[in-house]
Amino acid sequence: MDVDTRLLRYFIAVAEEGSLSRAAERLFVSQPALTKQIKQLEAQLGVRLFTRSRAGMALTEPGQVLAERVPALLADWGKVLRDTKSAAGQAARVLRVGFVASAANEATQRIIAAFARRRPGWRVEMRQAAWSNPSAGLTAGDVDVALLRLPFPGQDTLRVKVLFTEPRCVVLPTAHPLAVRERIAFRDLWDEPFVAAPPETGSWRDYWLATDARDGHPVRIGAVTDQPDDWLSAIANGYGIALAPESATRFYARPGVTYRPVSGVSPTQVAVAWASTADTSPVVQDFVRCCLSSGGRRGDETTT
Repeated sequence: MDVDTRLLRYFIAVAEEGSLSRAAERLFVSQPALTKQIKQLEAQLGVRLFTRSRAGMALTEPGQVLAERVPALLADWGKVLRDTKSAAGQAARVLRVGFVASAANEATQRIIAAFARRRPGWRVEMRQAAWSNPSAGLTAGDVDVALLRLPFPGQDTLRVKVLFTEPRCVVLPTAHPLAVRERIAFRDLWDEPFVAAPPETGSWRDYWLATDARDGHPVRIGAVTDQPDDWLSAIANGYGIALAPESATRFYARPGVTYRPVSGVSPTQVAVAWASTADTSPVVQDFVRCCLSSGGRRGDETTT
């Protein structure tokens, strides 16, 4: 019997979280979809893995046995996949770099140019990810290294070095009454509808809604988008406002959309991130050095 490793990843997330909702947030999937996958795994194995109650999801005895074995199995399989993809990249002399939105802003071209000088014959393949994938494929092993916005879910399991910090601003429809202000206090935006990332992104979505700066005031969601173009259209059409990095004023200028400085929210950071397994990769480490020398000031490292 063959079992999809995706089902095993879903199973272990529920087992570790003890909750379908928390596991769904961690996996960036909807709760109904996760429930369906767990039922599918139980049907394939012919055993009940969880007992469900209002308190959450508790492992059955067969579920406990599976939970003890699955992490090592997935770790081995993940290493096989990463090594295989990395070998393919090495053979083709291609470094896969994931990014979200504008990557490292204007520093991106300097970083790539510096890497080309350091590694003649190598090519950087930039892979843009949707906002529903805030690690840009790094946690899944789809890329070798990534230029990311902090914070993002799962960053504590990766190596992270901050490149630079920039303020957040507010993005409004040009016709919005507050758009005439030179600077806007975030408190004045609490009752405004916001254009948000998908709910599955969890803490990523919360950060860009600045839930920690609302003193418990509930968030109003006017629209949900997953791509910059859809995000800009929703704002221009009056479905809501949004927070964005200050650099968005340069990279995402658009008729019908106005950017204004905002007070009362923390700045955002751009970082280079990679998996601990790439600590011994000379190519990845060369790219990291290029980021640190070309992308901005050196930041702190986060390790597992």
